[in-house]
Amino acid sequence: MRLARFASLLVASAIALVTPVLASQTTMPAQANELSPQMLSARAALEKYQDPFTAIREGYFSTVGCVSFTTASTMNGMPYPAGAMGVHFINMKNVGPTLDPTRPQVLLYAPTPDGKLKLAGAEWFMPYQKGMKPPTLFGHKFYGPMMGHWPVMPKELVHYDLHVWLWMPNPNGVFSPTNANLHCPSTGYNFANTTPDMAMPH
Repeated sequence: MRLARFASLLVASAIALVTPVLASQTTMPAQANELSPQMLSARAALEKYQDPFTAIREGYFSTVGCVSFTTASTMNGMPYPAGAMGVHFINMKNVGPTLDPTRPQVLLYAPTPDGKLKLAGAEWFMPYQKGMKPPTLFGHKFYGPMMGHWPVMPKELVHYDLHVWLWMPNPNGVFSPTNANLHCPSTGYNFANTTPDMAMPH
């Protein structure tokens, strides 16, 4: 009888210990519920870039600075919420007339308090040509056309782009250009902007 009671106490204790873990596991990947099978496949293919050195070895170059926008705005009628984009790693070899879900032109990293970089999202972009309509990827239309984000890229690089927050949950939405959960350091290499300089040149 005592043994049975002891066993039931162990089971009750185990359930009490496991329940918070299960709760956290069901809330943490809520972002994954917003990702389509194609997006999940792309995330799996890009998982290796959790290591920034792997990205560098495969042709991505760090722009060093962390980009943020402190004031919400709109660009060509599309919302541009306040938030950050993080540190951009750009691979110009991936820039071209076609889009590959497994080969983004930009990887987006979030700085961590211990000075490291954590992969937060990816950005696909395509240089603009006169009369060109916005491309689509993952069933979502690209933002733009817009000027290059100085000083991360030359202003003359007019383009369409799409940010996809495959790893970091974003209150602004999976496809928002900025992430309200991402914060750039207050000092150091921080490219803080009040509003995006996105006007299409004449």
